[in-house]
Amino acid sequence: MDFAIRPAADDEYDTLGEITAQAYLRDGLLDFGEDDAYLGELRNVGKRAAAAQVLIAAADGQVLGGVTFVPSGGPMADIARPGEAEIRMLAVSRPARGRGVGEALVRACVDRARSVEGCTGVVLSTQRAMRSAHRLYERLGFVRTPDRDWNPLPELDGFTLLTYRLTL
Repeated sequence: MDFAIRPAADDEYDTLGEITAQAYLRDGLLDFGEDDAYLGELRNVGKRAAAAQVLIAAADGQVLGGVTFVPSGGPMADIARPGEAEIRMLAVSRPARGRGVGEALVRACVDRARSVEGCTGVVLSTQRAMRSAHRLYERLGFVRTPDRDWNPLPELDGFTLLTYRLTL
């Protein structure tokens, strides 16, 4: 591994925010493109860092990607139940894809969850189109939990996030 996983520093928030926003935009994951309200959330790493743990993968002073880890009961949790941690907003820059960055970030979250007393699992939401991410999650032992699939935008019919869980 030619990169390190560590907490994001304040001066890296803008870079990670742009990596995350561009990953969602370029992969066609935002229904309203540049006008999507979620784009602001993706760029606002400072807000996430105030409420959860933001980790980055970095090499030679460059941010390659990042993820938000929400410990059990954290305010940024969307679907976590008591005793579960949640992974959110995993993104890897295009040039860094294929190097194991996403996998390393997910593994770092799982390791953190294992260190949280009473944490029994890790959950996450993903879009149907994120097939390479699904393969990664399944390879790491996450299983689909269709009973927890949900729509964060009830005004949009047919927009459903798929959910996965890893039992610790």
